[in-house]
Amino acid sequence: MIFTDTHTHLYSSQFQEDRNEMMQRSINAGVSRLFVPSIDSSYTQKMYDLESQFPDTVFLMMGLHPTYVKENYLNELAHVETELEKRKFYAVGEIGMDLYWDKTFLKEQQHAFQYQIQLAKKYKLGINIHCRDAFNETFEVLESEKATDLFGIFHCFTGDLEQAQRAISLGMKLGIGGVATFKNGKIDQFLNEIDLQHIVLETDSPYLAPLPHRGKRNESSYITLVAQKLSEIYNLPIEEIARITTENSISVFGI
Repeated sequence: MIFTDTHTHLYSSQFQEDRNEMMQRSINAGVSRLFVPSIDSSYTQKMYDLESQFPDTVFLMMGLHPTYVKENYLNELAHVETELEKRKFYAVGEIGMDLYWDKTFLKEQQHAFQYQIQLAKKYKLGINIHCRDAFNETFEVLESEKATDLFGIFHCFTGDLEQAQRAISLGMKLGIGGVATFKNGKIDQFLNEIDLQHIVLETDSPYLAPLPHRGKRNESSYITLVAQKLSEIYNLPIEEIARITTENSISVFGI
């Protein structure tokens, strides 16, 4: 079985002491395709170092995270564009809208999101969307850019069935992770109404660890626990969950 973790923050300081061992656990569990999102320019070299260390396993995205959209966001967007011009990435992300912590830079977040969608189209890449307390604002931007060349992943999807269907109608796969295993996660109550062709797996590690590790550090090997939950929801063998969700990830990332 080959599992794909479509969203993992491998550069996190939480992995500093045992990153090599954590990576080996992932590979041993069959999680051999790990896609790493960008946050801002301060993470770029860390991402490149990871890619150099694990060239057959780690694949990079480039983008500006919405909570890092601040006064200097235009400089950060210029960095994103420069990096996309220089080399190959597999998606533009993670990008989007986040109004959970602060609404000060709402307009700047909207501009950064739309601009990066346009960069993704220019380079024929998918997008990886971060959305927290901002579904309406996120969909507003997506609707304005709706086209056949708009596609990607709605990372860490935690919306309802109607929002899921709307995201899918806009060309997005749903990134499903540890929340699906939570008793109060809610998305497990309607996922069986979503065709598995629209689902990809992710951890968002080191965050949002699935049961029975909830509240502890997450890691890519725990994808198998999410897959087991989906196996129960869809009444399919875990091997089929691995195969279909990995095929879905290939349709987004191109590899």
